[in-house]
Amino acid sequence: MILIEMIDKKTGAGFIFFLIVFIAGLFISPCVYAESVNTGIVLADDQGNILFDQNREKQFIPASILKILTSLASIHILGKDYRFPTEYFFDADSNDLYIKGFGDPLFISEVIEKLCHEINLKTGFIRHIILDQAYFSEQILVPGKGNSLNPYDAPVGALCANFNTIMFKWNNQENRFISGEPQTPLLPFFLKDIQKTKLRQGRIILTKQHSLLYPGLLMKYFFEKNNIKVTGSVLQGKFKINEGDSFLSPFEIKEVARKLLTYSNNYIANQLLLTIGAKTYGTPATLEKGVKAVKLFSKQNLKLGHVTILEGSGISRSNLISPDQMLKILLEFMPYHSLLKRRDNDFFKTGTLSGVRTRAGYILGNNNRLYPYAIMVNQENKSYESIRKKLLHMVSQISGK
Repeated sequence: MILIEMIDKKTGAGFIFFLIVFIAGLFISPCVYAESVNTGIVLADDQGNILFDQNREKQFIPASILKILTSLASIHILGKDYRFPTEYFFDADSNDLYIKGFGDPLFISEVIEKLCHEINLKTGFIRHIILDQAYFSEQILVPGKGNSLNPYDAPVGALCANFNTIMFKWNNQENRFISGEPQTPLLPFFLKDIQKTKLRQGRIILTKQHSLLYPGLLMKYFFEKNNIKVTGSVLQGKFKINEGDSFLSPFEIKEVARKLLTYSNNYIANQLLLTIGAKTYGTPATLEKGVKAVKLFSKQNLKLGHVTILEGSGISRSNLISPDQMLKILLEFMPYHSLLKRRDNDFFKTGTLSGVRTRAGYILGNNNRLYPYAIMVNQENKSYESIRKKLLHMVSQISGK
């Protein structure tokens, strides 16, 4: 009050009006605290009409919000009802069991055990379990992925188990390591890798070499659990027989996308990217084919111009997308908005890299309409949360109370 009186005496009413407008702007503009060059924002209604934007056409590093595009492309290219197959053939002459993978990202313990139950053996034993990984190229290097023990650095492959990771914990009563999840056995084969971490509990990722064997080792465990002896080894080989049966994953592609978006799993994202690449351009699946398939989908279905995509998860800092391009993705993804995380009236996917914070999704208005938005901050910036809150406030005002 004193400050206002002093201004009134020294500068007059005109400046007071300016001050009022400035203060009002703090509650209207979502970008007051944002560095304009390094922050992109867009907010629209469900018809794509722009309600607010900043640097809408400038490209930014998207981080994990890129997974929305990967999910959308996968649903369209593979089909809404698509379930990943895994083929198998039991050679009665040699007693060898052949398993061929097609990139199923949710080939987890429960699914593997179900597959073992489905395989109808006429004998009480199996000699070798032979795994065919030929659907994916042998040499796939994901840009941005490192060599850490973190799950986001897990290798990809045509036939992989449990995201190529192993959860473990120390059991004080038994004085030994045990599995960190009840549905998965902790196989002795991996104890040395666990001991190297010097951790009492956690999750490790498998080396590429070990990831090639892990599905077969789990199958061997589940078979022997049901009194079917495996007398030989787990080997790599080719599925030469065309008389195999197909086991379909219990998860439809939309459920795969839900898990991808909920847990922000980089492994799932690039398994999907590789699969749609093989579907579009033939085998073996490569990263280049996957990227090309997403770009083709983006051009034909979303009318996107130039997008820079090197992989499907957002882990690479070389990926570049503009808020306007993100809006077009969100408008097409709107029928699947419920696959995203939800907090109150906000359906969203976040992205984080060093110096990068992004968020994209939909705000559910008081009129039950969805308002797609994207926030892309490419610097260390405390304005991110402030921007989000102001967008929520704008939608609340626009959509009525």
